[in-house]
Order: sequence, then C-alpha cells, then structure tokens
Amino acid sequence: MKIKKQHRKKKYLHKLNRKRMHLKQRSTGEVNCKTLKEAWDMKKSTLRNLREMGLASDPNKAVKIPNYKQEQLKRAKKMVSQESSESEEEVEVKIIPKKEIVEKLEKEARAPRQRRFMLPKGQVEYLTYLLDKYGHDYKAMTKDKKNVYQETWKQIRAKIKTFMGIPKQYGEYLRARGLLDKEIDEEDLKEQAKALVMDDSD
Repeated sequence: MKIKKQHRKKKYLHKLNRKRMHLKQRSTGEVNCKTLKEAWDMKKSTLRNLREMGLASDPNKAVKIPNYKQEQLKRAKKMVSQESSESEEEVEVKIIPKKEIVEKLEKEARAPRQRRFMLPKGQVEYLTYLLDKYGHDYKAMTKDKKNVYQETWKQIRAKIKTFMGIPKQYGEYLRARGLLDKEIDEEDLKEQAKALVMDDSD
C-alpha cells in the first residue's frame, strides 16, 4: 500500500511582487564606473569582457605564485614523454587587451578626490569658541573650562589643523567673522604660522 503524501496547501501571497523579486535575484548590482560601463559588452561573458579590457578577473591567476610541487611534476612529465608541455596543456586564445581602458582607469585613480570629511557640529562650535577666545594660543586653551576631556595643547592644535583643512567649514567660520573679505595682515599670518608649527619638544 502506497503512503499518501500530505501536501501543504499553497497560498498566493498578494503582498509579494514576483516580477520584482525575480529581477532582484538575477541582478548582479550596478556598475558605478563610467569607463567600465561604456566598454562593457552585454553579449560577452564577464571573463571575456575583463580580458579584453586588460583587467584580471582572478588575482591568483594574474599574479602566479610559483608552486614547487607543480614545477617538479612538469619536469617529470617532460622527461618521461620527451614532448613539449604546450601540447598537453590547453591552448588559450590570445586576446589583445584594449590599453586605453586601463589608462583611463589609472588616470581616474590618480586624480585628486574631493574631500568629503566633515567635523561634527558640536566639535566645530567648540573649536570656533576656542579660536575666538584665545586666537592661536593653544596652551591657554588647555586651561579653559570647556576643555572637559583635559586635552593637551598638541591634541587641540591637531584638531584645529584638521578644522582649518576643511575649506567648507573653515570658510564658513571666516565668512561669519568677516575675515574672508578682510585684507591679509602679514604679521597676523606669521603669528598663525608660528602657532601651528610650535615646537613639539615641550
């Protein structure tokens, strides 16, 4: 007698969009690189596309690490068969890579990136307060009541250097104080430079 299988009743889930689910599962993600997007041929495989661009799909195959055991096996096979190893191995079809794509990618990699790093609002307020009150006297800043974490003058100086290195935030600070349109005073600039390059021996 056959055992009757019990099948759970299948329910149709109205909340699921099957088409969208299928496309999401099949998708391999979007390529953000413009150079690769332009050179990519959808009719060719990923491996062939990368080979034609002069890029490596597998770093282990591109930069081969010498294997002593495999080398010894090859030597042994040569000695036994007295034939060239090329006939035994699969002959790969040579694809001439497009050098201009690699050059474009290298140029993009070397190009200077836009600095997106920003200090938190609270830290900016603290640093601007210190700069307004003490100028560039970092040793006086350490004794301020707002220096809750008891930072040393070197730590405060490093933070102010970082703040001054962010054009958007430091530019806003200068604009608010009316220092951006003000004529540059050479003595004031010298004092600021001296303060920033203080002797670290103390």
